[in-house]
Amino acid sequence: MLLDILEFISNKYYTVLMLFMLVILAYLFYFIRGTKKRWNKLNDYLGDVTKTVNSIRYGDLTNKIKNIDIPNSENLTESLNRMIETLHDRETMIVEYQNELAKQNKILEATINSLSDGLVIIDELGKILRMTSLAAHWFGVEGRDLIGKFIAEYIELPKGKEFSNLKNDEIIILNDKASNFTASSVALKIEDKKKRHIVIIKNVTDQKELENLKEDFVATLTHDLKVPIVAETNMIELFLNESFGAISEKQKLALKNMQSSNRDLLELVQTVLETYKIGKLKIYKENVMLKGFINEIIGEMSPIALKTGNKLEFIQDRDIRVLADRFQLKRVIKNLIQNAILYGEPKSPIEITIGEIPSYVVIKVKDHGAGISKKDIDKIFNKYYSAEKKFRKIGTGLGLYLSHQIAKAHQGDLTVESVEGEYTEFCIKIPVTKYEQSFI
Repeated sequence: MLLDILEFISNKYYTVLMLFMLVILAYLFYFIRGTKKRWNKLNDYLGDVTKTVNSIRYGDLTNKIKNIDIPNSENLTESLNRMIETLHDRETMIVEYQNELAKQNKILEATINSLSDGLVIIDELGKILRMTSLAAHWFGVEGRDLIGKFIAEYIELPKGKEFSNLKNDEIIILNDKASNFTASSVALKIEDKKKRHIVIIKNVTDQKELENLKEDFVATLTHDLKVPIVAETNMIELFLNESFGAISEKQKLALKNMQSSNRDLLELVQTVLETYKIGKLKIYKENVMLKGFINEIIGEMSPIALKTGNKLEFIQDRDIRVLADRFQLKRVIKNLIQNAILYGEPKSPIEITIGEIPSYVVIKVKDHGAGISKKDIDKIFNKYYSAEKKFRKIGTGLGLYLSHQIAKAHQGDLTVESVEGEYTEFCIKIPVTKYEQSFI
C-alpha cells in the first residue's frame, strides 16, 4: 500500500515536473524565435550600413540607410543620412569650384599664350618647368618635350650673364639665329621657398630693323642737308672776303645775316644728328678751367644776345676746374644761353654763374622772362617737346633733351627752376672727383 502511495506521489510530481519542463521549453522556444527575428533585423541593418559606407568610400553619395524597426536605431539612421547629404552637398560645391578653376585656368593659359612675349619658368638648376607655346615654337620643340630640359640647351647668353639676372639683355636662340631677341628674368616667389625664375623673351627683330632704317635715314638726311649748307657758307665767306669783287656795306650786312642763319641751320642739323646718336654718345673728359671756358662761350654768344638787347653777365667767385668733355659741355651751355635769349625778356640780363655744392660743380644759366608753367616744367626734357610753338618760334624740341642726355653721360644732371612771369634758371651738375678737388 505504501509503495502504491509512494508510486502515486512520484508519478504526480513527475507529471508536474514534465509539465513545468514543457512550459519552460515553450517559453525558450518563443524567446529564441523572437531573438532570432531581432538578430536578423539587426544583421540586415548592419548590412545596409556597411553597403552604404562602401558606396561612400567609392564616391557614390546617392545611397541612404533605410529605417528598420529596431529600438534606438532611428537617431543613428537619421544622423548617418544627414552626414551623407552634407557630403553630397560638399561634393557638388567642390565640383563646381573645380569646374570654375578649370575654366579660369583655361582663360589664363589662353591669355598668356596670346602674349607677344615668350615665357619660360625654370628652377634653380635651369631646368624648364613650364613654358608658353610661343617660346616652344622659337625653340623648335614641342612644349611637352621641353619639360625637364635645361634652358641653356636652347639659348646662348652674353658672357658673364646668368638666367637669374637677365635684364633686357640680347640673347641668341639657337634654333633662330637670324632673329633678334632680348630676355629679362623675374624671381618667382612661392611658399615652398624653392628658387624659380620666369624668363621673359622678346622678339625685337622688327624694332632692330626699324632702328637701323631710322639711323640710316637720319644719317643720310643730315649728311645731305649739311653738304649744301656748308657749300653755301663757304660761298658767303668768299663774298665777304670780296673774292669776287668789292661789295657795299649793305651787302656785307645782308651776307653776315645769311651767314648767321646758315650757322644756326647747320647747328640745328647737327643737333638732330647728335640726338639720334645719343645712345652711342662717347664722352672724352679733360680738365676744363671754367673761367676761360665760359668767357669763350660768352664771346661767341654775345653777338646773338645783342640782337635782342640782352647782356650776358658772368658771375664768379673764383676759377673752378672740372673734368668734362669740352665740346659736349660747350654745346649744353650754348643751348641754354640760346633758350634764355629766345624766352627771356628783351634787354634784360642773362646771368651765367659757376659754383660748387657737395660733390658737384654747378653751372647756372638764368633769364628773366616768361618762365615755364607748372604743367610744362616736367616735360621740357622730353624728346621733341618744345614750348617754342607757343611763342611762334621755330624749334625741334631736341635741344634740352640732348643737353639733358649729355649731362647724364657725365654722371651728372640738368635741372630747372622757374616762376612764371619772373625767371627760369637751368643748373648743370658735374660730379667732382678727388683728383679734381685738389685743383679747385
